Amino acid sequence: MGAQRSYNGRLFALEVIGILVAILFLVPFYFVIVNSMKTFGELLTNSASLPKSLNFDNYVKAWGIIKFPKLLFNSLIITVVANLGLVVISSMAAYRMVRKSSRFNNLVFLAFVAAMVIPFQSIMIPLVRVADQVGLMDSRLGLVACYFGFGVSLNVFLYHGFIKSIPLEIEESARVDGSSPYGVFWRIIFPLLKPMTITVIILNSLWIWNDYLLPSLVLNSPELRTIPLGTYSFFGQYTKQWDLALAALVLSVLPIIIFFLIMQKHIIEGITAGSVKG
Repeated sequence: MGAQRSYNGRLFALEVIGILVAILFLVPFYFVIVNSMKTFGELLTNSASLPKSLNFDNYVKAWGIIKFPKLLFNSLIITVVANLGLVVISSMAAYRMVRKSSRFNNLVFLAFVAAMVIPFQSIMIPLVRVADQVGLMDSRLGLVACYFGFGVSLNVFLYHGFIKSIPLEIEESARVDGSSPYGVFWRIIFPLLKPMTITVIILNSLWIWNDYLLPSLVLNSPELRTIPLGTYSFFGQYTKQWDLALAALVLSVLPIIIFFLIMQKHIIEGITAGSVKG
């Protein structure tokens, strides 16, 4: 009875607003999915209507034209390797800054935080010149190295706040038992970082998987293209194959959406845990 009395007009209005906002955000998904099953002529005639029949020919054609399995392989390799490197580098750097607090480490941490506000567009031309001089252009390794540089700032910031919540007594007990500094980190601290590590992996995956600008600057060879680069091939100077492009777009976002839906519950868990100091 108490729960029923608490339901009032204000709560009903908030629910209605929430539903309307959700519908607003789902409208683009509707247009993409619906129009990906239409012919090009039907798409131009009425893009808001439902398709006359479920037609998956666009998916078959897009799969073959952009060689989707190859693009998927490239995107997976780049995303996985970049995530592994970012997790290792960022977690170790943040741990050192927290546990060995000094003026120098504090300045380095401030530099990481300051780097988060620098827009990519302001440094992309110098980046390409430097990457070309050190031999990182047109290679998956070069692109992964660039992701290391751009992603480490946010990751260190997140890990830094989370490590502060871990009691120091846990590490002291391990040191008394004779564990080395690396043993303390990998056997004691790193397993405790699981919520934040999952959060970092999710955020990095969403960013790297959908990124178009950085791969377009670093990768030139067709066989190294990622999914966003392959999808853009349907937009030429004089023609735009919207029917095939929308089908390719659905194929490209489907893996990362599934991954996000499976792992999304860990985002709030990791961020809220990192906001509480021990």
